[in-house]
Amino acid sequence: MEYLIFAGAILGVLVILKLLAWPIKKILKVVLNVVIGIVLLYLFNMFGASVLGFIIPINWITALIVGVLGIPGFICLLIYFMIFN
Repeated sequence: MEYLIFAGAILGVLVILKLLAWPIKKILKVVLNVVIGIVLLYLFNMFGASVLGFIIPINWITALIVGVLGIPGFICLLIYFMIFN
């Protein structure tokens, strides 16, 4: 009887982990994109700032914009800071 309860508990934990696997994958993908966005902003600030004459501040908002939207988000930030700087 104890083995049956133990097997049921293990099965329950596996089902819960399987249900949570999809949101965890999505969250990790967004986090990875945000890190890539931060690297892209850092590289622009190192090399592109001297050419264009302005920098894009690296904070959680700009990193999230570039992380979620990708290259179009980076281009939107470039246009925004060209206009308002």
